[in-house]
Amino acid sequence: MSAKSDPGRSLALLWGSHTRPGRSGLTVRAIVEAAIALADAEGLDAATMRRVADKIGSGTMSLYTHVPGKTELNDLMVDTVIGELYTGVDDPSGRDGWRAGMRYVAERNWDLSLRHPWLLDATGGRPTLGPNALLKYEAELRVLDGIGLTDVQMDSVLTLVLTHVEGVARSHAGLARAQRDSGLTELEWWRATAPVLERVMTGHDFPLAGRVGEASSQVYQASADPVHAFAFGLDVILDGVQRLID
Repeated sequence: MSAKSDPGRSLALLWGSHTRPGRSGLTVRAIVEAAIALADAEGLDAATMRRVADKIGSGTMSLYTHVPGKTELNDLMVDTVIGELYTGVDDPSGRDGWRAGMRYVAERNWDLSLRHPWLLDATGGRPTLGPNALLKYEAELRVLDGIGLTDVQMDSVLTLVLTHVEGVARSHAGLARAQRDSGLTELEWWRATAPVLERVMTGHDFPLAGRVGEASSQVYQASADPVHAFAFGLDVILDGVQRLID
């Protein structure tokens, strides 16, 4: 049976000072920045305590006097990059109306996932309740405040938008990974796949799959287009929110 985690310990670390050096001269900020650099370059699994220690020229045990373990390090990494989203708590709500504000929220979260693809592996369960995460939640809710939604509807609309962004970002990351692994661009892969698929489908009754798949692939010049899916889905969601308000 695995040991229970201590949420209080993680919260205390998230809300504590990250710039105060210890006896070794290390700071929490330096440790977290090194971990983020490793994750950006090689993925979340690369940001181990040993790799981080090597990167900053320290002993691994010295890191543990500042950050108790990998769980706490991941929380710190997530909260730190979330701080890149907005210039302040009123940044998203300073747009021209709630719809422009929510589009801005979606685009900023989309861009963040492209800069730090490992975020998709580090999040998805319980939220990281650090100062930047709470500022993010407050800033994004302010876009929806006072437009006719209940508090629960505000939370649900924000969750819907962010879940859409995360889902399409996962698709985008998967396609990028497949391209790296195969050595083929999406267009090259589709050109190699399409004639074989057409041949093996002969004699099978998939009229809609054939028609819609061909039409979509002609537009995308690929099997899928996450950028199109992001924009299309966001428009549909915002249209639905407008109907809810009305």
